[in-house]
Amino acid sequence: MIVDLSMPLSDETPVYPDDPPISVRLWAVIDRDGYYMNVLKMGEHSGTHVDAPAHFIPGGKTIDEMPLESFIGEGIVIDVRNGEGKVGLEEIPDDTYYGKIVLFLTEGRELSPEVALFLVAEGVKAIGTDAMSIGDEAVHRILLSEEVPIFENLTNLEELLGKNFTFLAFPLKIEGGSGSPVRAVAFLE
Repeated sequence: MIVDLSMPLSDETPVYPDDPPISVRLWAVIDRDGYYMNVLKMGEHSGTHVDAPAHFIPGGKTIDEMPLESFIGEGIVIDVRNGEGKVGLEEIPDDTYYGKIVLFLTEGRELSPEVALFLVAEGVKAIGTDAMSIGDEAVHRILLSEEVPIFENLTNLEELLGKNFTFLAFPLKIEGGSGSPVRAVAFLE
């Protein structure tokens, strides 16, 4: 079974404050042009997307320089919806996180720098959230300086609670990109 973890892209898709709005405009129609096509205008961090190190780290890898292995792996979901404020270390269950893609079901909460430091020390492969942002600038810098990709605006994470799954979300190969929209999915075992 495959679970879609991506939000649809349209003019109504919310964007982070001060990011460019998403625009989907009709370009060609079959009756007039013989084919159908739209024009898309949006920032690299629109909808469900991944942040590359270059997003916050001067000289950091751009999205086209990231190894494809960074975007696929064993996933785990941590449910922190019942907490308040930034997600703290006391909310992280004892588990093995090495090499895993750790996804947070937050309903909008952001990670604390302490959680980011802990997960980097544990050797996570990538981190994701259902929130618009994984955390503040410090959290981004902690993760991205260690080349830990950050997936944001994920959906349907509640369907993965307590389940074994493989996470997959490949970016577009944007030359010099600081990130990219992705089609994130989970393959349930």
